[in-house]
Amino acid sequence: MDTDPLFSTFAALDTENLTVLTIEDDPLVRQSFVMYLEDYGFHVLQANDGVYGLRVFREQQPDLVLCDIRMPEMNGMEVLEVITKESPETPVIMISGAGMINDVVESLKLGAQDYLVKPVTDLDVLGHAVKQALSKKALESENQRFKSELERANHELQNNLNVLREDQEAGRRAQLQLLPPPEQKVGDYEFLHTVIPSLNVSGDFLDYFEIDEEHLGFYIADVSGHGSASAFVTMMLKSLFNQPLRQYRVSQDQTILSPAKVLEYLNQEVIAANVGKHVTLFYGVIDLTNHQLTYSIAGHYPRPIVVKGKSKELLTDRGFPIGMFDWATFTDHHLEFTQDMSLIMFSDGVLECLKQDEIVPEHSLLDIIYLKNSSVQDITQQLNIKSKSNVPDDVTVFIVRRNDR
Repeated sequence: MDTDPLFSTFAALDTENLTVLTIEDDPLVRQSFVMYLEDYGFHVLQANDGVYGLRVFREQQPDLVLCDIRMPEMNGMEVLEVITKESPETPVIMISGAGMINDVVESLKLGAQDYLVKPVTDLDVLGHAVKQALSKKALESENQRFKSELERANHELQNNLNVLREDQEAGRRAQLQLLPPPEQKVGDYEFLHTVIPSLNVSGDFLDYFEIDEEHLGFYIADVSGHGSASAFVTMMLKSLFNQPLRQYRVSQDQTILSPAKVLEYLNQEVIAANVGKHVTLFYGVIDLTNHQLTYSIAGHYPRPIVVKGKSKELLTDRGFPIGMFDWATFTDHHLEFTQDMSLIMFSDGVLECLKQDEIVPEHSLLDIIYLKNSSVQDITQQLNIKSKSNVPDDVTVFIVRRNDR
């Protein structure tokens, strides 16, 4: 059986958890179908007429139905009409005699997934029809699940947008509620941040979260522009990040663990949303088992700074901003998050707070970080930031620090 090409195909469908109902009045034909499908691991139910077949269908709710067209008492067309009305997602494959083309056409109009013509001398034809029908059903179920998640996300976004439209101050409060605590220790890691908007609401955003017991995720984002429109996109980002996070927790989809894949997903979603904004973003994942940081950068400027003892350097890579080019790709980079190391991130508003005329402005940030354990307050004091009244642009400072003590 291992050399049979259908064997691997059916194995991928997890046939042991799939049930097929065969409604056929000819016992020899019915039994040949049953034996063939059971050989591939399906649980097979049998019925010798349409009336009994419908009763079995309603009681057992099979994943697929094979139904003969010509049967006494209740013919296959009547059975098909009832099944497609009561359970339109259940695929039905009709079985007709030779020369009954009108019955075939009518069954397809009524919603049959496929048809077979008797005599079925090559049962692999049956196997392929069953495989195609169940694969299509699985794909439709998956699409429906994603559609439901997207509708839920859009509902969340619409609610957040309504809050912003009603009142900017209310929008600011809503945005603050989406931000994580300004100081928090998770295992060996400290997360510290401040977000200072130039208006009531900000185009800067950040978040950190536990993916599972072995991984932490965090990101900083800077949406182009200011005010409500940019703040709306930050809320959109929060919701978009929740999608791969949910998929990982529900189905172990690994996307959330690859920053590059997450950025590619975000890029496509922001472009599709047609919000008229682009986003620079840094996303990192820390593996708590080996303290490895995996990160990817979507045009975020200034780049994050790694501080180890007296050493200070900007991370490599730049990448393209999210929401600009649908062909943009991103790269995962790896870095050991050593003991007492700090990763310091900024939005570009900090550069407007500097008075120096640097050829490469982001390098000037290295001068204001004088200790590996510089706090958020130390940095904002160096930038002479006191409140939103004296910042020309949204300003965010975000520090992730490993501290085993």
